[in-house]
Amino acid sequence: MSYQSISVTPLTPHIGAEIGDIDLTKPLSNHEVKELHDAFAEFQVIFFRDQSIDLDQHVALARHFGDLHIHVGPATESKPLRDRPEIRALHFDETSEKVAGEMWHTDQSCAAIPPLGSILHLHQVPPNGGGATLFASMYAAYDGLSERMKAFLDGLTSIHDGRPVFGPNAPVAVHPVIAKHPVTGRKLIYVNRAMTTRINELPVEESDAILAFLYGHMVKPDYQIRFHWRPHSIAFWDNRCTQHKAIWDYYPNVRSGHRIQIKGSAAPLAA
Repeated sequence: MSYQSISVTPLTPHIGAEIGDIDLTKPLSNHEVKELHDAFAEFQVIFFRDQSIDLDQHVALARHFGDLHIHVGPATESKPLRDRPEIRALHFDETSEKVAGEMWHTDQSCAAIPPLGSILHLHQVPPNGGGATLFASMYAAYDGLSERMKAFLDGLTSIHDGRPVFGPNAPVAVHPVIAKHPVTGRKLIYVNRAMTTRINELPVEESDAILAFLYGHMVKPDYQIRFHWRPHSIAFWDNRCTQHKAIWDYYPNVRSGHRIQIKGSAAPLAA
């Protein structure tokens, strides 16, 4: 795909691209918005550098992709702003006992309709490249399965339980193990270590074994990208076809910013 109004630099063979020649502090043209949609669909996670956006500009970017999602379940390590619940602050420093997202996960897969995507803007980052985020392509993970395993997993469903992560009032949902992206139509694996507790159609022992295999398979280095943050960098990931993991290697330094999520339009589709 060619781009005219923005520059798009792919970062790995399977996932990730850096977007340039765009100023997110200013209103975007229709052509820029269309090409951001195209790049988002093509690369699954897109990155921006040196974008000193304020909260209103952060919201404006997200609204080009849909309505804003309000986090389901109790507050965790990220906190909603008091007067703007659609924006969550992520701030970690020498007083932090843990950080958000240290386990591979898909954001809020425990919801009946999980968020479409998430936009994270960090304005303060640790020195020396600490605090990176890993992203993995669930398209590539699915493509890497044998044909027999693909056939075995087709039609299975799994439980996504938010209570171990968010507390006793968090939701629980059932989603297909193999899903289909609503825009690209590509097949992907939709289970994650943080919230998927079992495959419904299998005995517990078989479910545990298959999930353990998938959790290891999905995060092979071949399917990953490691994003090193700089001040005022932005990561925008498609929550429907990626997983991510935050690396807490920067204690006692500060990592601080804001995250906005975009509301999903439907539950994950069975492939």
